[in-house]
Amino acid sequence: MTKTYGSGSAAVEALRGVDLEVEPGELLMLVGPSGCGKTTLISVLAGVLHRDGGDCAVLEHDYKEMRPNETTRFRGRNIGFVFQALNLIPSLTAAENVATPLIINGAQRRPAVAAADEILNRVGLDRRMAQSLPADLSGGQQQRVAIARALIHEPRLIVCDEPTSALDSETGRRIMELMRQLAVQTDRAVIVVTHDARIFDFADRIAYMNDGRITSVVDAKTVTAEGS
Repeated sequence: MTKTYGSGSAAVEALRGVDLEVEPGELLMLVGPSGCGKTTLISVLAGVLHRDGGDCAVLEHDYKEMRPNETTRFRGRNIGFVFQALNLIPSLTAAENVATPLIINGAQRRPAVAAADEILNRVGLDRRMAQSLPADLSGGQQQRVAIARALIHEPRLIVCDEPTSALDSETGRRIMELMRQLAVQTDRAVIVVTHDARIFDFADRIAYMNDGRITSVVDAKTVTAEGS
């Protein structure tokens, strides 16, 4: 799979023949230096960006064979994405932000918000915080809202860009435990871009990336054992 930004002398090859397979029930972490293509890769997998070349099957579907409205519908039903920029809607409360994927998929507002309150509680945000606007929450609290929003519609693929970067160690581990419980144990696939070695032990495999390529994929147990 390839992806290039720009053209001519200004072209930047973000992905240079990436070869990676992620199985249902697996939590894979994607690790590498800044600018190596990690965010581009998960954005292509989530249907946010289009690849330039190569094959890419996501849940047995190819985005290039879909019309734009089909891609949007497929992504809304099957993909949960935690953006590094979070992308919370500033005019909506935390609960309303989290409820948005359910509402987009046809749920009524009241039960959707009730479900949002429940999952926000599971990521450590109480009822008062659920009724707060994003601007009234700390960076870590906003990150938990974004994670809850990615999980609420029970997507088959969850992709997360640095989901624990604004969280303390205890909260980060609680979030990763929830991710495994809600996703991996129910045969969904999870891809986490991270620099946070504290959470490596939650992974099944770790894929190392550099200069737009996957350089190696290892069993996470070997990494955590070496670091212990």
